[in-house]
Amino acid sequence: MDVIFGPIVRILVTVIELYMWAVIIGVILSWLVAFNVVNTSNRFVYMVGDFIHRITEPAQAPIRRVLPHLGNIDVSPLVLILILYFLQDVLIQLAHKLG
Repeated sequence: MDVIFGPIVRILVTVIELYMWAVIIGVILSWLVAFNVVNTSNRFVYMVGDFIHRITEPAQAPIRRVLPHLGNIDVSPLVLILILYFLQDVLIQLAHKLG
């Protein structure tokens, strides 16, 4: 069982970590767009922003519905990152327990 379960857990932990980086990049990119540091008229910036939005929005939308409205402050990326850290830790602990 260790032969299969160990690599699967490592892959899942890596995917979670990459998803966390995508959330962080999305937050930074939204700040850069909001402060007019980068322009979404640039095709590359638009494509990166659209891609990041498409992969992170399905996870952030349910969190936004549950959280209270805080004005212009969006804490859903922070909550999502905390959930992902928790999930990552659960997977690692499960891997240690099973083998």
